Amino acid sequence: MNGSPASRIVPGQTVENPVTGERLTFHETARETGGEYVRFEAVIAPRGTLASPHLHPHQTERFELLDGTLAMTVGSKRFDAKAGDVVVVKPGTPHNFRNRTEEDVRMMVEIRPALGLESLIGTMYGLAADGKTNRLGMPNPFRLAVIADAHFDTVRVPVVPQWLQRAALAVGAPVGRALGYEPTYAPTPAPTTTRTPRPAYAA
Repeated sequence: MNGSPASRIVPGQTVENPVTGERLTFHETARETGGEYVRFEAVIAPRGTLASPHLHPHQTERFELLDGTLAMTVGSKRFDAKAGDVVVVKPGTPHNFRNRTEEDVRMMVEIRPALGLESLIGTMYGLAADGKTNRLGMPNPFRLAVIADAHFDTVRVPVVPQWLQRAALAVGAPVGRALGYEPTYAPTPAPTTTRTPRPAYAA
């Protein structure tokens, strides 16, 4: 998975999810930190949100708000995080956010350890960019099962017991793989145009 096109994010690279309104610019990736953490600047457009509430079973996520106000849910707490605030989400804690304002929200995000986060982000953002998700930014259930099964140590859904999630993936993921879906996805490269030089004017 670490060698997949979706996980080859490099420092300075920006990835964007046009469905959820998230734009991330990576400062440090798992390769530079030896897998200890990944760090990026996130810009959340007005009305931008996560595709779904989720939790990281083994990772701590740190949000440092730089500009704007972000409506956040962390565990059972709902609050507005503002510039200067630091929000730390411990492993296993469900969380979600939404930009309810008309201005961009900008924040630094650090996740420890990195695990498969870059692969997951590259895959989900790539699918959204290519129009392969619904209006919430989620792919079809069988493709999602393949992705979720491969990234189960990185992200899970809250509320649903883990044993039930594993049971569902044990059924859905093999069907998804049989349909040709893979655990990672890279967006279609932008087309390049080649201009044919105009012939020099001959008198």
